[in-house]
Order: sequence, then C-alpha cells, then structure tokens
Amino acid sequence: MKVLFVCLGNICRSPTAEGVFRHKLRAAGLEGQVQVDSAGTGDWHVGKAPDSRTRQAAQRRGYDLSAQRARQVEAADFQRFDLILAMDQSNLRNLQALRPAGARADLDLYLRRFDLALDEVPDPYYGGEDGFEQVLDLIEQASDALLIEIKGRQ
Repeated sequence: MKVLFVCLGNICRSPTAEGVFRHKLRAAGLEGQVQVDSAGTGDWHVGKAPDSRTRQAAQRRGYDLSAQRARQVEAADFQRFDLILAMDQSNLRNLQALRPAGARADLDLYLRRFDLALDEVPDPYYGGEDGFEQVLDLIEQASDALLIEIKGRQ
C-alpha cells in the first residue's frame, strides 16, 4: 500500500500527515508494509523543510518532521500511489485536474473519508499556534482511522 498526503505548499498539513502516519505505522509494526509520502499542488516551497511552527508543534507531540522536504505533485504520483488524500477541497480539485487518464490512485479528502467532524484540514499558515495544534488533532484522528482501514485490507 502506498499513500500520498497532499496540501497546497507541502510545508504544513501534508508533512504533518506524513509524519504522524509514519509514526503510527511504526508503532503498529506496519512501517515496512506501507509507503508514505507528501506533496503540494503548488511549487513555491519545493526543497524546503516544513514550516518551523509545524515542526515545533509536531515535535511537542513526539513527531519528527526534520528530514522532510517539500515537493510538488507530479503525474507519475497517480500511478505510483494507491491512495492520494487531499487536505481540502481546493487541493482535491487541483488533483482531479492534474490526474492523467487511466490513473490508478484513489483520490479523496482525508477527513471526509472517515466521517470526522470536519471535511477539511484547515490551513494554519496565516494563523497562530492554535491552528497548528488543531491540525495535529485532526490528523491524529484521521491517521488512526486510516490505520484501521489499512489493517482491514491485509
């Protein structure tokens, strides 16, 4: 199983989702069975580390995002990954527009897939610290649900 998390710039939400889910896979003993990555629909931050506020909020909860670097979604991702999870409707629309004919990846909104309280992970970039904590709360819940889904596929 190969999962790609996608947000706009790949410096806040999607690297958080990648880091949290990697951590949960490791704890469940499934790290070698599931490949995880993240990307952005935009190219503004390609090659950069996640936002410092993202890294700090994640570190406070025991997630290490320091090795991650932003990249942009590419056409090959739609064949390489089984599941591509967008953080919001705007990024889902962008992914649908980029999706090549015959692509095999299943596209969905990360939170909506699991019927959580919100459909979208809000972008914390222009807000305060509370936004980064909310993103972590939502992503932890969705990651637990995704882990259950993946275990059910095995």
